[in-house]
Amino acid sequence: MLIETNIEVNLRSIEEFTRVMVSELLEDKISFEVLKENNIIKIKVKSEKLNKNTEFSYEDLGNKIEDQVLTMCKISLLKLLDKKYDWGSLMGVRPTKVLRRLLINGCDYIEARKILKDFYLVTDEKIDLMETVVKKELELLDKEHINLYIGIPFCPTKCKYCSFASYEINGGVGRFYTDFVEALLREIKIIGDFLKTYGKKVSSIYFGGGTPSTLTEDDLERVLKELLENIDMSDVKEFTFEAGREDSLNVKKLEIMKKYSVDRISLNPQSFNLETLKRVNRRFNRENFDLIFKEAKNLDFIINMDLIIGLPEETTEEILDTLEQLKDYDIDNLTIHCLAFKRASRLFKESQERNIINRALIEEYIQKIVEEKSMKPYYMYRQKNIIEWGENIGYSKEGKESIFNIEMIEENQNTMALGGGGISKIVIEEGNGIDYIERYVNPKDPALYIRELDKRCKEKIEMFRKEKI
Repeated sequence: MLIETNIEVNLRSIEEFTRVMVSELLEDKISFEVLKENNIIKIKVKSEKLNKNTEFSYEDLGNKIEDQVLTMCKISLLKLLDKKYDWGSLMGVRPTKVLRRLLINGCDYIEARKILKDFYLVTDEKIDLMETVVKKELELLDKEHINLYIGIPFCPTKCKYCSFASYEINGGVGRFYTDFVEALLREIKIIGDFLKTYGKKVSSIYFGGGTPSTLTEDDLERVLKELLENIDMSDVKEFTFEAGREDSLNVKKLEIMKKYSVDRISLNPQSFNLETLKRVNRRFNRENFDLIFKEAKNLDFIINMDLIIGLPEETTEEILDTLEQLKDYDIDNLTIHCLAFKRASRLFKESQERNIINRALIEEYIQKIVEEKSMKPYYMYRQKNIIEWGENIGYSKEGKESIFNIEMIEENQNTMALGGGGISKIVIEEGNGIDYIERYVNPKDPALYIRELDKRCKEKIEMFRKEKI
């Protein structure tokens, strides 16, 4: 792709937008002419290969839009090809950040809606979703605390769609399991000592992975006990353990979690179709799943379930059947994911063919179920390679929303991350709805995590100390 423009813009950003949103132009020569006059910004764009041109004009929105000229260059490419997407030009992972920025910079919801529709080209339906989510987020977002993430990078099997830090416990990397647990116990102590001197307390804790419930009963108790002994729990509002796979769970593990203050679990079937689950290398025993669910309810856990729409070869009818079976479970949260082909997943390497499914019918059925369960959307995010479907949405009963999910997606709080693949970050407000974010990544590989633990802890703590609280 060759780009010509009369002013300096971020060409790589335009190329990435083109790759995802208007790939027909990747082999083209595109010319942009940017004009500014009387508080109006005008973009003239021309395709040499297609011999087409168009214009896009809009008032200068000042601080309400980050780099408006660059954004308009991208939008003009959609207009050039008359492309219409539900999310318009919003390609990013966090569209709700756009709405929150508009509100921070003086827009009311009416003006923000107009900009989202007329400028960003978002449909009314998606704007409604954004408004619902943002209004709930604004009730719960909290800059005065931090969240704590603990990554356990082991699973019973590696699901084909997964790109997270995860290794099969019975595979070659599984030989590092014991030393990993010892290293994690040491990291909890090191970070716990630092947090005693840090100016913000922890408000939410989340065990992710991988599959944290891959930990043995003894190691699960050791890790949770060490955590409670070293982390100030006085301000913790929620403690989540992603016990996503029933083949890693038993009643004893649930009782241990409850004993050490875990109050939320995520129990994730992804689909109730056994053939679908076999195709993605995911074991599933319905009898054990139902037992675990019943015991989790008896122990009074807040329960989330995840489903993935669009798994390989799964038909509309099979998806609707899974949704129908979901009615039998009294869950507090439901997260609907749309399958994305991640470069690091086995599925990406094998095949990216998709079944044609009835999106409208499935979405209609999801809406029916969440209404029946008195759930409303409270967080959402997008991925570049699920463009034709839309978004991943978390639904919740009132008062059962996951604070951690909201803070992570909106990148509002600092995150202190421990364990394999954990991403720590500090978030510093710069003004006008823009934050400076610095990240520090723990190694995904357990062997490297073990070997570099002391060095990584020191560097991570130094990053946090740079922040002025």
